Amino acid sequence: MPDSTGARALEALRLAGAHGLDRAALAPAWSELSALPDELGAAVAERAPGRVLVRGTLERRLMLLERRDSRWAAADLSGRPHATRRWPGWLKGHLRLDAPEGWLSLASLDAFAADRLSRPRVLLAALYHPEYFPLPRFPLGISDVARAARSTLRGSVELADMQLGVTLEDLIRRVAADRPDILGVSATFGQHDLLTSLLDAAFALPDPPMVVAGGSLTARTEGLLLERYPRLLVARAAGEATMEALLAHWHGDLGRDQVPGLGYNGAARGGGLAIGRRRTAKPASRDAAGDILPELDLLPATFEYHGVAQLETSRGCTNFCSFCPRGHKGLWSGAEPEGLPWLLAELRRIFDRYPGVARTLYLVDEEFIGRGPGAAERALEVARLVHGAGFAWESSCRMDQVVDPARDEAWHAERAVMWRELVGRGLRRMLFGVESGVDSILRRFNKETTGEQNALAIRTLSALGVPTRFTYITFDPLMTLEELKASYAFQGRTDLLLHPQPRMPAQEIVRGVRDEAFVAEHATGRALHTGISYMLVSMECLTGAAYTRTVQQAGLAGAQRPSMGRVDATYADWRIGVASDWAQRWVDRNFALDYTLKSLEKVLDGPPRRAVRQTRVVMKDASFSVLGQMITAIDAHPAAAGRVGGEEALSQRVRAVLETQIDRLRERMAAALPQVAGVLGAEHARTLRREHRRWETATGWRLINAADPCGT
Repeated sequence: MPDSTGARALEALRLAGAHGLDRAALAPAWSELSALPDELGAAVAERAPGRVLVRGTLERRLMLLERRDSRWAAADLSGRPHATRRWPGWLKGHLRLDAPEGWLSLASLDAFAADRLSRPRVLLAALYHPEYFPLPRFPLGISDVARAARSTLRGSVELADMQLGVTLEDLIRRVAADRPDILGVSATFGQHDLLTSLLDAAFALPDPPMVVAGGSLTARTEGLLLERYPRLLVARAAGEATMEALLAHWHGDLGRDQVPGLGYNGAARGGGLAIGRRRTAKPASRDAAGDILPELDLLPATFEYHGVAQLETSRGCTNFCSFCPRGHKGLWSGAEPEGLPWLLAELRRIFDRYPGVARTLYLVDEEFIGRGPGAAERALEVARLVHGAGFAWESSCRMDQVVDPARDEAWHAERAVMWRELVGRGLRRMLFGVESGVDSILRRFNKETTGEQNALAIRTLSALGVPTRFTYITFDPLMTLEELKASYAFQGRTDLLLHPQPRMPAQEIVRGVRDEAFVAEHATGRALHTGISYMLVSMECLTGAAYTRTVQQAGLAGAQRPSMGRVDATYADWRIGVASDWAQRWVDRNFALDYTLKSLEKVLDGPPRRAVRQTRVVMKDASFSVLGQMITAIDAHPAAAGRVGGEEALSQRVRAVLETQIDRLRERMAAALPQVAGVLGAEHARTLRREHRRWETATGWRLINAADPCGT
């Protein structure tokens, strides 16, 4: 049997009646296109006698080549027998294989099958603001949905990502020229302007496509979008089950009300539109974690644009933090590790073509460990598979996966062993949502952790040698000045980050982190803020979140910002509100450069990565200084003096703090960045210099709404 995708495609062409094929030249080139079905189909079509259809998912590509006698050559490019494929029910009686026991067979397709295999034509698009996020990340959202759509064998699916050189104008022209039957758009926070521009253009066409929008933004802005675009469909959950059913709906096999997870205006299919009467179909019945793996069409281009590879191994969370609207995310559910090996092999093949990219996978699970009696074993197995395929990896999880007051010492020792084993199995860094070290704030956030628990977990992880980063919410509208001061003190603590103790038994570490003498002996002296991913973060009151309802009940809610999926809020202590506003301006002024550094850190290894990371610490130190001086300024303006007049005076004082600190930061970055650029490759150095120039010449304190709410 031929041993590669390209060789099997050549055999299929021969069965289809093509001649003069150079196996030595074509097979290797076509094998590199295994993850790119459109490109593979186009390459084969240049030599095929008739139509070429490349369908199915990455691990089971199906190639159908029309012959001159109206029969077809059917090839399973995985090399597995056709009989082992799970054929969709709609093909029964419409496709007949002469040799189903083989991977290559003559086949008969009737007009029904040929039509369903060819239509609808689906375009999935991801939006992007490069001025806010200079370096890309592999677009999991549309890539997961593409896999679900291709699994049905209905129609064709193409992907477009604005991170990868596609402008909004390009995307609009493509929709107008190619006229896809279904346009799927993924939008997140800060992209409302892009989304509405694209939707305006799509719905202005003489025969608009069926348009479905999904993503974090649309989950918060469904009402606004449906009022403006009565024919729009909104995917309210992950999107895979919705897209699978939409393909059937497009052919008339399902009513719109039978499409799971779909929001829309009006009655079920066939009824009249009723603007304002919004309907949501039943929740998705598809196993949310049964297959959450992506197609890899856009991974090569992501690497060419110096981006990073992302995957999921679970979805949802084990908790209900008050600031996180859970409606579209769901409870935690983990995919079976057995589904990973084939994808890891495909990833390895693509990474092999980009030797300059660090072999690191970013598992964007909200909660990597999960729950249940087998949670730790499952996590270790995922790590074993990823590391065994040659990758380091990063992910996220909760602090109670390290320290849980409800558990005994034996559990903590077992968990400590697990964390060490995860590091041994390739864990490069883990993100933890600390969010605060102040008990009253943690209760308000419904984190179900305490400040002492967080402190013990940070100590444990550092002593175990687990590389970490932390998210932390510095300001929230309901906080008091005493809470802000306590939070500042927690960020400045130097007794939390300990030197790794690689030879110390796990049980001794579990006991030691609770012993102040042990802590004093092994403390690094570094402040916690040096490990916080983004400093000076303010709470965003997202639409639908429990925290937002509390703010509304307190009479602090301001204007609705439906385009951002949030509600403005005033602060219970107006002075903290002033500090929060200027803190966000500080964050936004530095965001693109800091994001560039963070993104470079993700794609680098060794000394270059350490140099970039240390440069980020320079920015964190500056942010911590800003916070301390803000608190000093607040203390000089008593709340009782009143907001009128006092707000302007405090604002001017805080602005002066920021101006002084940005000047100092410019000096420190001017000294640090040339050294960092000197250890980077040419392309990465150019990217960093470009963003540094843009940052260095920026003036003013403009808000850009470029927050990264997931902290990734």
